[in-house]
Amino acid sequence: MLEVKDLNAYYDRSHILQGVNFSIKKGEIVSLLGRNGVGRSTTCKAIMGLVPPKGSIIYNGHEIVGLSSHKIAHIGIGYVPEDRWVFPTLTVLQNLQLGMKGKKQSGRWSLDDIYQLFPILFDRSNLQAGLLSGGEQQMLTMCRTLMGDPDFIMIDEPTEGLAPKIVELIGELIQEIAKRNISVLLVEQKLTISMKISDRVFIMGHGKIVYEGTPSQLKNSAEVIKEWLEV
Repeated sequence: MLEVKDLNAYYDRSHILQGVNFSIKKGEIVSLLGRNGVGRSTTCKAIMGLVPPKGSIIYNGHEIVGLSSHKIAHIGIGYVPEDRWVFPTLTVLQNLQLGMKGKKQSGRWSLDDIYQLFPILFDRSNLQAGLLSGGEQQMLTMCRTLMGDPDFIMIDEPTEGLAPKIVELIGELIQEIAKRNISVLLVEQKLTISMKISDRVFIMGHGKIVYEGTPSQLKNSAEVIKEWLEV
């Protein structure tokens, strides 16, 4: 599905990604963990073409380095940034419809699917998105991305600052995404949700992957957790 090889990225003269290597299989949930500032969000932005990448990013057998963000989105990669960005003056329904990228009907996801998973979005469908709570906006941004029918989706810090009940709902949605044969790269700082729903976990440090394993393997690696994660 996705193979990243020797990925480098810079902000001005700052060398943020310093040879990142990993791969993700079809329908797999992979969490990208690490402390703030190690390059987790930059990895997503580089894959999406929002930060100029150097190296190789193979998606479904095709090199995507050099493609515009617009083209990357249209070949099946979805991105949910950490700022929960919505169109605040548009309604919830209008935000979801924008995610369909002009299609009359989405693929694996319909409005009915979204409303069934999150009835609160149905209740708020005619409300301006800017009036939603933080948790509701997070649901909306994720669901809007799904309406574009991606095969691979990157979700950056979806649980930050949310109540435990909302965090649980977000975790259930991510699992439902994977059930529909969609690959997920989940960027997180906390272990809680990642250890519960991930097939594999990667840990970033100093701009590269420093650990790869299953949640159970990481759970038994106290030294790794202490050195590379904030717990």
